[in-house]
Amino acid sequence: MTETTTDGRLRDLEAEAFRTGRTLAEHSQELGDIKAQQRTAFSNIDSLADAIGAPGDRSLTQRLDSIEGELGDVKRLLWALVRAQGIDPDAQ
Repeated sequence: MTETTTDGRLRDLEAEAFRTGRTLAEHSQELGDIKAQQRTAFSNIDSLADAIGAPGDRSLTQRLDSIEGELGDVKRLLWALVRAQGIDPDAQ
């Protein structure tokens, strides 16, 4: 192999390593975002369970109002998850 061919191959390998590193960084960021969304989802589930509560704690109307608010939060979370996957929910 000539010196020029070796230099070219080395540049190609460096470029590939750079692209791989950038891809890993992007995936790491996406993974962090997904983990944050999961924490939010589990928190919303816990809040929903708290909203339902034990019978007699609150009136049925109060419990339903609370659930309705929580479902709105869950809907926004689900839309965010869909968008994070690169899907435009409005185009479906």
